Amino acid sequence: MPLSKTPGLPTKTTAAMSDQAIEAIASALRTLEAEASGVTALAAALQSDLGPAFVAAADLILKAKGRLIITGLGKSGHIGRKIAATFASTGTPAFFVHAAEASHGDLGMITPDDVIMALSWSGEQPEMKNLITYAKRFRIGVVAITSEATSTLAEAADVALTLPKAREACPHNLAPTTSSLMMLAMGDALAIALLEGRGFTSVDFSVLHPGGKLGAMLKYTRDLMHSGDAVPLKPLGTKMSDALVEMSSKGFGCVGITDGNGHVVGIVTDGDLRRHMRADLMTVSVDEVMTKNPKTISRDLLAGEALEILNSSKITALLVTDARKPVGIVHLHDLLRAGVA
Repeated sequence: MPLSKTPGLPTKTTAAMSDQAIEAIASALRTLEAEASGVTALAAALQSDLGPAFVAAADLILKAKGRLIITGLGKSGHIGRKIAATFASTGTPAFFVHAAEASHGDLGMITPDDVIMALSWSGEQPEMKNLITYAKRFRIGVVAITSEATSTLAEAADVALTLPKAREACPHNLAPTTSSLMMLAMGDALAIALLEGRGFTSVDFSVLHPGGKLGAMLKYTRDLMHSGDAVPLKPLGTKMSDALVEMSSKGFGCVGITDGNGHVVGIVTDGDLRRHMRADLMTVSVDEVMTKNPKTISRDLLAGEALEILNSSKITALLVTDARKPVGIVHLHDLLRAGVA
C-alpha cells in the first residue's frame, strides 16, 4: 500500500511509521468513523420519531418520587453502571442493579417509588424476565433502551427508547462497540436534559464532588483566599516607596489601591513597576503608576472560574471584593496547592 494513500494520514507522518503501525491507526480511524455514524444516526432519530419517547422518558424519571434504577447485562451492564454514575452526580439519585443478581435478592433494592431503566440492545435477555414481572407487579415505571421496537423488553416498558440500527465497529459486526456508544450517548443525553430541567447548578455539583481535581475546582474563592492583614493594600496618594515595601512584605507581587471609601480603585503590580521604571519612581504616588479599575472577583466565585480568569488575563493574583471593598486576595499558587490547576 503506498503510504500517501493511507486514509486520514498525511504522507509526512506515514513515512516514519511501519506498515503495522499504519494499519493500526487506519483501523482506529475506521472504528471512530463507524461509532461516529452511530451517534449521528441517534441525533437524527431524536429529531424525528425518537423525540417524543425521549421527552416521555425524561418526564417519567423527573417525576419519580424515588430513585432511578439502571439495569443491564454484559456490555450493556457496564454502560449502565456509567450512566447511573452520571445521573447520580448530576442531581438524579440513581444506582445500578445487575439484571441477573436482581433475581437472587437484589429486587429488594427496588421500591414502588422508583423508575427502572433497562438497557438491552436485543431486548430479549431472559434474565430481564423476573425484573419486568416485578416492575409490573408493583407498578414501577420502566424505560427501555433497546434497538428492537417489538422486543419483549420494549413492549413491556412504559417508554421504549428504540435506538436506530447501526453497524458495529467490529469488522465482524459482532462485538458491541457502536451500539454501546449509542447507549452511553442516550444515557448522557437524558442525564443532562434532567440536569437542566432540575436547574442543577455548579453549586449543587460541588456538593456532590468534594474530592479530586474536580472537587478542588468546585471550591469557593473564600476557601482559598488570604484575608485580613495578609491582603496588600495602600490608599491613594501613597508614595511608591511605601507601596513597594507593602508588595515585598506581603509576597503577592502586587498591592491593591483603595480610595477614601475603602473601595478598590487600582492595583500596582510587578508589571506596572517595569512599565514605569524611571529614576524618580520611588518618589511618585501610586496614582501615577497603578492600573485603574483592576479585575476583582467575588468570594463566592468557584476556584475553577478564578483560575480561568487568571489564565485568560495572564495575571497571577486577584483581589477578592465585597461591594467593591477588598476582603481577600487569591494567588495562582494557592490554586496550585489546592489542586485546582
